[in-house]
Amino acid sequence: MAKKMTESAANAMLNGGELQLKASEQDKTQNQAEDAGLSFFVADCDKARNRSAILRALAKAVDYPVFFGSDMDALLDCLSETVDEQKKGVVLWIQQLHSGDPSLTEDVQQLQQVLEETHAYAQEKKKVFAYFIEHVGKHSAPEPGVAPQPYAEG
Repeated sequence: MAKKMTESAANAMLNGGELQLKASEQDKTQNQAEDAGLSFFVADCDKARNRSAILRALAKAVDYPVFFGSDMDALLDCLSETVDEQKKGVVLWIQQLHSGDPSLTEDVQQLQQVLEETHAYAQEKKKVFAYFIEHVGKHSAPEPGVAPQPYAEG
């Protein structure tokens, strides 16, 4: 059985916004979120090498139709609708976001802005939107002569 979060961490989750946790705290965060009546979604971004792949990973995590637009406005709509569909709110756990990739720097900044806008939207609706981003460095270089595995095949 996973340990409970500290009271201050639990309060931070219920206030929403970015959670200042460690990646190793995912299980106890999920348990605490579910105990509080919040939906918990995990987006695996390990193979995401561009904006489109990040957006697909996030849409897949919240079970949103894959045909949604490939821009940050579409992501805001996706996350806002996800908040609307939940009784009390959402905790979004973003794993392995390669924010150290130079090609993703601007996208990661825009993603964080969308997440904050979703948090503000949830507050207006008297709901919770909390998120955690596991920032990791660059993707490792592909082996010579071997193309990286496309996200869709993951």
